[in-house]
Amino acid sequence: MSRFDLAIIGGGLVGASLALALQGQAKTRGWRIVLIEPFAPGDGYQPSYDARSTALSFGSRQIYERLGVWARIAERAEPIREIQVSDRGRFGATRLRAEDEGVPALGYVAENAWLGHCLWQAIDHQVIHWRCPAEVTRLQVLDGGYRLFLNDDSSLDCDLAVLADGGRSGLREQLGIHVQHTAYRQSALIANITPAQAHDGQAFERFTADGPLALLPLADNRCALVWSRVHADAQRLLALDERSFLGELQAAFGYRLGALRQVGARHLYPLALVEAQEQVRPHLVVLGNAAHSLHPIAGQGYNLSLRDTWALAEALLESLAPLGDFATLQRYQQMQQLDQQLTVGFSDRVTRLFSNATPLLAAGRNLGLLGLDLVPPAKRWFARQAMGLGTRLHR
Repeated sequence: MSRFDLAIIGGGLVGASLALALQGQAKTRGWRIVLIEPFAPGDGYQPSYDARSTALSFGSRQIYERLGVWARIAERAEPIREIQVSDRGRFGATRLRAEDEGVPALGYVAENAWLGHCLWQAIDHQVIHWRCPAEVTRLQVLDGGYRLFLNDDSSLDCDLAVLADGGRSGLREQLGIHVQHTAYRQSALIANITPAQAHDGQAFERFTADGPLALLPLADNRCALVWSRVHADAQRLLALDERSFLGELQAAFGYRLGALRQVGARHLYPLALVEAQEQVRPHLVVLGNAAHSLHPIAGQGYNLSLRDTWALAEALLESLAPLGDFATLQRYQQMQQLDQQLTVGFSDRVTRLFSNATPLLAAGRNLGLLGLDLVPPAKRWFARQAMGLGTRLHR
């Protein structure tokens, strides 16, 4: 039976980032790390019009610079130079500009497939052992660690297990880790759009009586659409032909980018705030979407997970205790507690405020958007939240 110091369950963006953060010192410390992932990466990056994407904050860029992969990611990461926030049918609006914050971009948008390719290519397979394709079907608590049972009838032991297997983690449920689930009664319609005009690095957050929508700049003058609607209406939009769909989107978004010319494959995702009630146990960490899944409209979910990942790596590397030491894991959680509380709260409040058509609330948020331009400190706070710099600066 194989014995490892650390087993990362899930080799997606979060799991691969953790492996990268640890591999530099793992060899020096004699750590044996295994990364277990059910879906084997392809032979290489293949561009696709319909590729799903992730918004990376400026803070996430800083982390990937420290991991030595940002230069590669940046080759196909579209910079967000300006964010326009508006409320349909009202005067309230504000603009956040990178130049006002003294940064080259407020954030970036990159295709998930490209991000994954860059991370996987940077992993040192002499240090990080791959079990792929493979899936953990069961975990057994041991004295001093966990035993992992895989779907190929093999098993391995580890001192520290990290669950990074996504928001629908069956292992989290199997271990009896409860989640707080807050449904937003909306679905997100995701698609890529091509406008007639160049987006020039502009991102748009548009709030309407029917729900918020975001258009984020992508490479090749595409835009990533996230459109939140009540479930029935989202299903209706999904079923429309391309021309009718673009017509409804144009009416909701306007002509800031001219006519909307093309829409790719459309996908629906029910929206909820999901928070694990336990993120650490002795010899166990719950990370990424398995720990918290946020509404996508504020673009904070993956960035928070990446900050968690960086903080966990810092805590493990700074500790003199063996991997899996509960006090070390508790320090990590305490280190990230404020960041998580503020980010989850910010995302949840923005979602609720801008998904409510009540006239009094709509008037209040309209004044709030106007006020951001009139009160520079408030606007700067809002910008720093969007940039992933609102709570803790990384060393």
